[in-house]
Amino acid sequence: MPNILRASVVQACTVAYSLADTLEKLHRLTRVAKDRDGAQLAIFPEAFIGGYPKMSNFGAVVGDRRPAGRDEFVRYYNAAIEIPSPAVSRIEEISKETGVFLVVGVIERDQGTLYCTVVFIAPDEGFVAKHRKLMPTGMERIIWGQGDASTLPVLKRAFSQSPAQGSPVTAKLSATICWENYMPLLRTFYYSQGTQIYCAPTVDARPEWQHTMTHIALEGRCFVLSACQYAEEKDYPPDHAVVDSSSRNPSNVMIAGGSVIISPLGKVLAGPLRGGEGILTADLDLDDVARGKFDLDATGHYARPDIFQLKVAASRL
Repeated sequence: MPNILRASVVQACTVAYSLADTLEKLHRLTRVAKDRDGAQLAIFPEAFIGGYPKMSNFGAVVGDRRPAGRDEFVRYYNAAIEIPSPAVSRIEEISKETGVFLVVGVIERDQGTLYCTVVFIAPDEGFVAKHRKLMPTGMERIIWGQGDASTLPVLKRAFSQSPAQGSPVTAKLSATICWENYMPLLRTFYYSQGTQIYCAPTVDARPEWQHTMTHIALEGRCFVLSACQYAEEKDYPPDHAVVDSSSRNPSNVMIAGGSVIISPLGKVLAGPLRGGEGILTADLDLDDVARGKFDLDATGHYARPDIFQLKVAASRL
């Protein structure tokens, strides 16, 4: 019996501080993934809804915050979404209409704090879980709060197939955002929960990122699906900070992409995609997870629990 799931990673950017336009873009790209590629699962990049403020400094220096930076934060704060909210309801509608399970990077507003979050949206249930980035990277820490152990889901989901394909396919999936992927104990936790589809929404467009994704696929014996933004200056408001303010050009690249899909044995199934927006799709043969764990199960027969043990905070329980 085939044990194959068809999955897409979407390489695209936020429509500059326009929630309505970004949600419409999410709808359009999900339809492409479904209608053109037959995707059952689609992963969107980090901060796709709400935006990634590349090059912004929010007027912050050690010991001082400038008024103009506070005003910039207000604009960014107002572009974020709450969970639940009408924006989440719209994502639920898109998932239900298309039949695609969605994993979407959002900027979440919870009272006075923003979080870099991923939401999991199922066609039949709507919102089922979220993951908040545990450790914002560098300057991200001045605008985003830290997630905690209460939002580390590893979801077991059944994905419907056509009658010709047979019974639904069941898979476990998780999400790890950008440089969280450099946290060995977080990866170990997800491996210990049996993740098979390791979603990695990001804005890291460096070539080195590909090595990280390949390593995780091999280490965890899981499929790694990394969705990165691709953005140019025209995709941000006209007054947004850029790399070189003296030579602004709408086509200057801000985030260069590099989305990729990698198998549990390190084979690149699709990508990396560079030079523009687009959608990568691949068939994930979930039996490849077991094929990989034949000789390496990082939290099973390779774990050595007599020497090493992983402790997770009680709030996870």
